[in-house]
Amino acid sequence: MSNTNGGRGPRTVALVGPYGSGKTTLLESMLFATEAVPRKGTIAQKNTVGDSSPEARARQMSVEINCATTRYLDETFTFLDCPGSIEFLQDALYAIQGVDAAIVVIEPEPAKVQMLKPYLKRLADLKIPHVMFVNKIDKANGSLRDILSTLQEASDLPLLLRQIPIWENEVVTGFVDLALERAFAYRDHAPSQAIDIVDKDREKEARFTMLEKLADYDEHLMEELLSDVEPPREEVFGDLKREFADCLVVPVLIGSAEGDHGIRRLLKALRHETPDVATTAARLGIPTNGDTIVQVLKTVYSAHGGKLSLSRVMNGALKDGAVLHNAEGRDVRVGGIFALKGEAATKLTDASVGDTVALVRMEDVATGDTLSSAKIAPPKPEVEQLPPVYRLAIEAADRKDEVKLTAAIGKLIEEDPSLHFEQSAELHEMALAGQGEIHLKVAVEKLMSKYGLKLNTRPASVPYKETIRRSVTQRGRHKRQSGGHGQFGDVVIEIKPLPRGAGFTFVDEIVGGVVPKQWIPSVEKGVVEYLKCGPLGFPVVDVCVTLTDGSYHTVDSSDAAFQTAARIGMQEGMPECSPVLLEPIMHVRIHVPSEATAKVNAVVSGRRGQLMGFDVRPGWKGWDTVEAEMPQSELGNLIIDLRSLTQGVGTFEMVFDHLAELTGKTADHVVATHKADKAAA
Repeated sequence: MSNTNGGRGPRTVALVGPYGSGKTTLLESMLFATEAVPRKGTIAQKNTVGDSSPEARARQMSVEINCATTRYLDETFTFLDCPGSIEFLQDALYAIQGVDAAIVVIEPEPAKVQMLKPYLKRLADLKIPHVMFVNKIDKANGSLRDILSTLQEASDLPLLLRQIPIWENEVVTGFVDLALERAFAYRDHAPSQAIDIVDKDREKEARFTMLEKLADYDEHLMEELLSDVEPPREEVFGDLKREFADCLVVPVLIGSAEGDHGIRRLLKALRHETPDVATTAARLGIPTNGDTIVQVLKTVYSAHGGKLSLSRVMNGALKDGAVLHNAEGRDVRVGGIFALKGEAATKLTDASVGDTVALVRMEDVATGDTLSSAKIAPPKPEVEQLPPVYRLAIEAADRKDEVKLTAAIGKLIEEDPSLHFEQSAELHEMALAGQGEIHLKVAVEKLMSKYGLKLNTRPASVPYKETIRRSVTQRGRHKRQSGGHGQFGDVVIEIKPLPRGAGFTFVDEIVGGVVPKQWIPSVEKGVVEYLKCGPLGFPVVDVCVTLTDGSYHTVDSSDAAFQTAARIGMQEGMPECSPVLLEPIMHVRIHVPSEATAKVNAVVSGRRGQLMGFDVRPGWKGWDTVEAEMPQSELGNLIIDLRSLTQGVGTFEMVFDHLAELTGKTADHVVATHKADKAAA
């Protein structure tokens, strides 16, 4: 796959942007324009190279990264089509680490601009060069200049308009390339046709604005503009290339992936201006010595091919069967090298620097790993980890499948590190946690279809607790005679409340040996056993139990007898202690665009939350962070409301803060539901 025609080697470009912006159609259009596919597929017909999984085609949306390698003007490009839904953002955060550039795809709809922020922010922070492609330009309403002004609000970097549309009868029929100073008319599914520039004054004004922005980073160009000297075209293209590669500006191009409009001009810009893999390696701190270094961008378990590690060769060359080492020094052998085009895989004998390929049977390798032919690989780059915002309890419909389920979930998490598997002995529950309702539905569907599991799911449980409000002294007596040795244990215990958060304390106040020392731990064990499920049906906390008196039998007393006596004392005494339900209260930080802050405050109040205040979200222009304390029971579907209010981009994070008493009808409902569930189990 090496480049043999004097170019800068294979380059990898990510396609990112909001759901519905047309990324998968753009990928299909670029593959068609480069003759990588003989016929262009469509989302509606479910025959595109991307979105080939059953889950993606059922929803007509990307749910995982799709990879396709092609050739354009004798140079190799690999495109990574990243999901647009914010629920699958983690996939993109790993993949974009190893790309040379990104195409941010956006519709010409000012109302959808906030959907860009999560992508533009990360690209700018990581200093990944990115171009903005305004797709569906043929459906634009209003001035591109006005749209660009709105788009600028979402970008921390200055946007640089490279093309302006040609309008005929309120429809965009072509564009003027401001760098080339040439006009082109769109032709459906064919290269654009060069035409004369009609409105030369408009072109010159737009070109001067572009040059002014370039001159902000080039003193020589600024001097030329101030002196009314027309800069040579080579100088303009040199500035465009340098300032794009240095992530100083975001070029803006226009077109329509559906009609294949503007696609070849986009490809030419990428070919001329996208930096090479050596620049990307330097950005990641990867040495460019003689060692082979590979970056793992994505893990996939295919239905028939086993584990695939989508990887970028950042330095050196890679041969099938080569032995690499991870950052901990462990060996891993390359079991095969494949070039990907959607689901189609072509076997290779080797891969060159810059190539993005699938490596097979890399069993000890995870997404994000750096591998090297040297004994110890460079440290893997740090990748932002998105906190889970939605949970789903999950269980195998057939108990004999539980081990199979756990193994399948392990593979699923390898594919998608934003999934979390939680096991709670207290709740007797397994749960999946992730980025939203669709995210977890897709995960469950994969478990069922790919691994043949039948599953039951329900909302994850809330770990309620209970405590007491008053003290009680209670005797617990256990006596049984049934031939031979009997059973005898007798204790007097005082049960009293402790301050919130104090936990459990056991105190021994026995004097005179009325309960022999060897049985006192048995009493504590019986108390602890009972506290797992109090009179309301939940674990008991913040309680002190004091052993004050008791009696024993020299023959019939035993460890089991005193445990039973303690449990009897607790069982009879606890209902008299005014038990009360406790619910977990979480400290929540909600991140939303500023225009949604007031609505979010109302959502918090409506969910029994207490607002703690809000402030500007650090580093996020036009965003706020709302802080609140909210019951965990109110957070189960909070993310659905937040995304509804924020075009899908709002999110939150939470940590446990404290337990608070829950009384009244809400508490009665929780207790009644819990008892009904236990009875039905």
